[in-house]
Amino acid sequence: MKKEKFYNKVRLSNYTVDGYLEGVDRVQKDYRDLFADYKNHPNVVFLVDPPYLSTDCSTYSRPDYWKLADYLNVLKTIEDTSYFYFTSNKSQIIELCDWMQTRGYCRSPFDGGTTVTVNTSLTYNASYEDIMIYRV
Repeated sequence: MKKEKFYNKVRLSNYTVDGYLEGVDRVQKDYRDLFADYKNHPNVVFLVDPPYLSTDCSTYSRPDYWKLADYLNVLKTIEDTSYFYFTSNKSQIIELCDWMQTRGYCRSPFDGGTTVTVNTSLTYNASYEDIMIYRV
């Protein structure tokens, strides 16, 4: 492995990020509290990156950490807001929202959003699609 280029890359200096987030207030807390605090503020964009719908959450800190109701609560929260939502085609959350909208249950929170996809290859025969949906 020592000869391989991928494993033979050692950074000789630290990254320089001075001023990168200048003028940006970064807030981190439970999404429900965060949304309640900022839902009526102008110029707020929510970054939403929940565990994927089909992800095995058994290794998370609590056995009840993330369930289907949590996904649905997050989706309800981002309705009519500005957001960046991250998922993948393995999640099937987009298909669920589309299905619910076409059957008349509710409007998809992604309705009116812009979707950007990136094909990601894990190995020569395993790949998936990273998805970012945003509405600003």
